[in-house]
Amino acid sequence: MGKNNITEKIGRREWILVWVVGLAGQLCWNVENQWFNTFIYAKIGPYAWIISWMTAVSSIVTTFSTFFWGTMSDRKGKRRPFIFIGYLLWGLFTILFGVSEFLPKNELIAAAVMIVAMDALMSFFGSMGNDAAFSSWTTDISNEKNRGQIGAALAALPIIATILGTVVSGILISILDYFVFFIIMGVSVMIIGIAGFIFMKEGENLQPNRDEKGFWHQVFSVFNFKTVKENKELFCVFLISCVYFICFNFYYAHIGNYFIYVLGYDEGMSGILQGAGLGLAILSTIPATKAINKGQHIKMIAMSIVFSVIGLFVIGIAGRTIALLLPGIILAGIGYVLIMQTTTAWMKNLYPEGNYGQFEGVRIIFTVMIPMVLGPSSANIIIQAFGTPVEINGNVGMAPSSVLFYTAAVMSVLTLIPTYFASKHKKK
Repeated sequence: MGKNNITEKIGRREWILVWVVGLAGQLCWNVENQWFNTFIYAKIGPYAWIISWMTAVSSIVTTFSTFFWGTMSDRKGKRRPFIFIGYLLWGLFTILFGVSEFLPKNELIAAAVMIVAMDALMSFFGSMGNDAAFSSWTTDISNEKNRGQIGAALAALPIIATILGTVVSGILISILDYFVFFIIMGVSVMIIGIAGFIFMKEGENLQPNRDEKGFWHQVFSVFNFKTVKENKELFCVFLISCVYFICFNFYYAHIGNYFIYVLGYDEGMSGILQGAGLGLAILSTIPATKAINKGQHIKMIAMSIVFSVIGLFVIGIAGRTIALLLPGIILAGIGYVLIMQTTTAWMKNLYPEGNYGQFEGVRIIFTVMIPMVLGPSSANIIIQAFGTPVEINGNVGMAPSSVLFYTAAVMSVLTLIPTYFASKHKKK
């Protein structure tokens, strides 16, 4: 690939790596965000508080890891070694997470601590390989003229991973159970990490960017008012993602358990329903790409909010009626796809040059840490107050109810507030 000038297209090798390495990472995140949660209900007990703690701790670890390794990769002017090491250890700790199945259940606190610790370690190295290094690499190889396509790919990857991760993973879990499934996923991610390291080339415009005052000064240099003032539009886009993904994590962390323990589907059917709906939703990236490349970000975000609100209400009222449930999943999925695609491209256009890795850390604060701390913990309150009582393997607890989706729908409307301020800065 030649110099990454404003008219250049992304090369074939780079596109293959975007899809293969990116998909492997998103599959691993899907396993963590969905099947770790159903694993807790199936193997430990119906304790939503464990899910809340697990997601909160892992999101904080993810944020620290992305800042640490993102800044390190900026200073070194390299992404490949961090992708390689991160993916290898990511896969290893995915396997080790399954070991918690064999801990004595009478020591609930010990089992919970083990689960939270393994998930945190997985998140630390996953963020090193995927959020800090791989995501920065996609910025290195792209420019303002093709980031609509990159945004579409990076928005599509989680959806494809969710389709594969829900349909295929659900079937594999039904056949093989959780521990063997975690082994398969962990080994697959490790193999992809090795292959990515072999075939990947650094972006040719990437240069070491060292703060002479030291590593930690560079890490914390973004935490000042001057940085926010100089990047007002970017931070408004961060806030759009933050508000939307608080609402998303409010229901998504618990949707698998809702399908299984309230609607009565097994893991395989739950995965098929979600995968079919999201598979159709991904088609929305095609027309959205042209709109994003034309700078119509506000329009796409407004459409995303409308689709999300309607979709969540439909899921809530559908119950087991597939004729309603599937359209609800499709609509909510379109909302998710559009906001992912739009904000990803918009952010990358606004990142200060030379600090891509570091600003991936800022992105993680707004799109992962805050949403994954506030979303599931707030949902836990709703589940305990308005959930459905269940008993699983002799353990009594609460499963999510449709109230969760109605609440998330109302919360999603709040995304319009930061969108309004972002539109004002964008016009300037």
